[in-house]
Amino acid sequence: MFERLFAAYGPRDWWPGDSIFEIMVGAVLTQNTAWTNVEKAICNLKRAKALSPQAIVDAHPRRLANLIRPSGYFNVKTRRLRALCAWLLAQGGIKKLAKMDTEPLRLALLSVHGVGRETADDILLYAFERPVFVIDAYTRRIFTRLGMIAGTEDYETLRGMFEEVLGADVALYNEYHALIVRHGKDICRKKPRCNSCCLAAVCPSCGEAGGPRPILIQ
Repeated sequence: MFERLFAAYGPRDWWPGDSIFEIMVGAVLTQNTAWTNVEKAICNLKRAKALSPQAIVDAHPRRLANLIRPSGYFNVKTRRLRALCAWLLAQGGIKKLAKMDTEPLRLALLSVHGVGRETADDILLYAFERPVFVIDAYTRRIFTRLGMIAGTEDYETLRGMFEEVLGADVALYNEYHALIVRHGKDICRKKPRCNSCCLAAVCPSCGEAGGPRPILIQ
């Protein structure tokens, strides 16, 4: 599946960001919105010289909400962003966090208000370069249609399945997840565009596909 997606879309160079902190901010702001909206919000923070943990904590909530307004749900995200930044400062900053082992760091991230499993794993993979596979709605939809998963598995079960089969490979996880996002956003939508799908020949959910159901990510 990875090879087919990579052949169709090429390298994705994901996640965009000039620093670890910017990637962390993007992981919070991208919840329930398109990345183009996140880019606008981050540009606003940069122009206002507010893209740092201390600046975000010090900013008045209404001012911060206005700066990140393009990302949507800006009042909720203001609280979440401030909580993440306060936690970062309390932990001694990014350099200190980078020295932590992956599982303790993941648990610590999950303790932060507004940081769920997907957001925590985005941060771990893309910001801290840890071998943690990100499971999102696109992953669940695509691999359910491919017949590789039931679609009812919980987050941790799916994450474990991918990590077991793929092995601990940060670069592969990074590229694979980015390709899945591209494919799910543009082709394997809720109403799929099967005629344009690079996986159609092996997808039992495609009207033109035939043959046996594929097995898990061989």
